[in-house]
Parts: sequence; C-alpha cells; structure tokens
Amino acid sequence: MPTRPPVHRGSGLFGELEPERKQIASFHANIDGGSRGNPGPAAYGVVIRDGRGEIVARLKKYIGQNTNNVAEYFGLIAALDYAQTHAIRGLRVASDSELLVKQMRGQYKVKSEELKPLFERAKKMSQTLESFRIEHVYREQNREADALVNQALDETSRAGTAGGSSTAKLPPKDSSMRFFARYKDGALHPEEALNLRDGTDVEVIIRLRK
Repeated sequence: MPTRPPVHRGSGLFGELEPERKQIASFHANIDGGSRGNPGPAAYGVVIRDGRGEIVARLKKYIGQNTNNVAEYFGLIAALDYAQTHAIRGLRVASDSELLVKQMRGQYKVKSEELKPLFERAKKMSQTLESFRIEHVYREQNREADALVNQALDETSRAGTAGGSSTAKLPPKDSSMRFFARYKDGALHPEEALNLRDGTDVEVIIRLRK
C-alpha cells in the first residue's frame, strides 16, 4: 500500500506547501486575592514566571476595604497589566477562585455590580494578548500567590498599628495627597487607608481612570 509522502514545511521550488505555525512564548501567572472580614482589609498577590518557569516578578498590594472576589479581580488585572507593559504576547493564568475563572471563561454570568467593571476591564485587557488562558487550581497549588496576599495585609496592619493610634502619621493641614477610590452606593471608597481623623474636611477632584 503506497504511503503518503511527507509534508514539507517552508518555502521551496513550488512555494510553501504548509505554513508552519509560530509558537507564542507564554508566561505563567499565579494570582490570588484575599480579604480579612470579607469585606475587610484586602490585598492581592501575583507570581509571574517566564516560559522556562523562572520567576520574573512578584506583585502584591493592599487595596483597602474590599471583598475576596474584588481582590481576586485586582490580582488578575495586575497580572494582565504586567503582561501589557512588558510586551508579553501570551499569558496563562492560574487562580484558586472558581468564580473568577468561570466568569472569565463565560461559564458564569457576572451578576455583582461591584464586579462587573472589573470583569469588563480584565476581559478587555485579556483580548489584547495573542494568547490567553485561565484555569482553576487548588489552593495548595497557589501557595506562593497566597503568601504574597498575607504579606501585603500583614505589612499594612503593622504600619497602621506601629506605635499605637496616637502616633499614627497624619497628613499636615492644607496638604495634598493622591489616592484612588471606587464609587459605590453613592459614596467614594478609597482603595487604601488615608489615615484621616473623623470629621476632616477634604476637597475632592474627580478624574476617571480608564
């Protein structure tokens, strides 16, 4: 029985018979988010590895009073932002949040009003990549990202209680400070602790973030 001749790739006398698909070097990101109180003090942690499995970045940040799910999305957005700013074309994300993973895959609808803008932002960012995949992993497989979440929360807690409340650093009168906030239920909710005394009068200038 005659055998099928091998398919040659590349250009030759009669041109390219079968184009060779280019492999996209994918980076891997483990993401996690947590809240102590849910809602309560919240933070995210991200560990990013290159195609060889070497860690190239560890990201962590306290994001103020938020829920676990909000913190998870902040972690995903941080990983996507890192990919965009470092010209990474392919990203594989691992998260132990089944809700986030299934929402990003389109298996769950996003019903929460506080998650919708975060979901839409993450979805839009993921679509700028040539290759994007997100998968669910068990918490045991996400320990490094989880550890970064706890580090960010512990560092913020120590900074807030160092020396007692009487020695907490407060901004001087008539000074200016910059912070990010989310508008919800008719009020602005800062993403970080402002260390302002109750009753402090402030002037707010609103600039919308993209």
